[in-house]
Amino acid sequence: MEHEKLAAKKRLIIFIALTIVLAWIVFLLAPICGLTYGSGAAVIILAVAMFMPALSNLLTRLITKEGFGNMYLRPHFKGHVKEYLLLYFGPTVLLLLSGALYFLIFPGSFDPQLTTLKGMVASNGKQGLDVSKMLIVQTLIFVLIGPIVNIIPTMGEELGWRGYLLPKLRIFLSDRTALIITGAIWGIWHLPVIVMGHNYGTGYWGYPWLGILAMIVFCVALGIIEGYISIKLESVIPAAMIHSTVNAGAALPIIFAKSGYNPILGPAITGLIGGLPFSVLAVILLIKAGRNMTLGKNEAHRQDEGPLGQK
Repeated sequence: MEHEKLAAKKRLIIFIALTIVLAWIVFLLAPICGLTYGSGAAVIILAVAMFMPALSNLLTRLITKEGFGNMYLRPHFKGHVKEYLLLYFGPTVLLLLSGALYFLIFPGSFDPQLTTLKGMVASNGKQGLDVSKMLIVQTLIFVLIGPIVNIIPTMGEELGWRGYLLPKLRIFLSDRTALIITGAIWGIWHLPVIVMGHNYGTGYWGYPWLGILAMIVFCVALGIIEGYISIKLESVIPAAMIHSTVNAGAALPIIFAKSGYNPILGPAITGLIGGLPFSVLAVILLIKAGRNMTLGKNEAHRQDEGPLGQK
């Protein structure tokens, strides 16, 4: 058992080192190439970086001769139809609640004239469009396809975070602690892009440290939610669905906000206030997860079969 834990620890170190080094190299290509954050080329680079956790999962398995069993790719639909229906629509409801809560706390930030959306339409040369109807259509599209529209790149991340890092941490730690640490590492992984302006821009007070802190808080909360359901269904697909919905609609509340808001607070769900509903749900799930270690001796052995785990 101790030999198996040592093998798992080595794999953890290799995976974390690989996923951070590889992703940060890709992230840094944008400023090295002189690309402006948000430009088409920069977006492509960031999308490529999303596959580094999955690549690190595969490389770690190859380097340590772990094999490719237990990749958590089976969806386990049978007997879990209700859970998948909740997964499909629940994150959208949570996201809409997040925006509503922010504007209840900061009513002066709400812009019923949709100035931001009108500006976006005008900048794309589409003057004359009815922005209200456009918003309704976009919201319906988001609700219907949000969980699948980004699922390929989000699988690129989730195969690493919830498909490798979390199960390995659960060999040593309680589910509660493993969920928190997985989220924290996920947040730190974003550090270069937060410095570049991802989610928060660069003009806020406390740049970049407050942005980095806010991102870690958000990733811990979202990571607990994704990790909890991944543990329950023994699959990374639910996590990828939630992640896809979040990526599709994270900035939706900004459309309703007047200029001058503090991005560290909101209205996007990555803000400390904007993301409160996610944080509350994360705390509830964390309490339910408890202090127990649900990966016992047999599961630890099953996860770490292979040369490093052989006696």
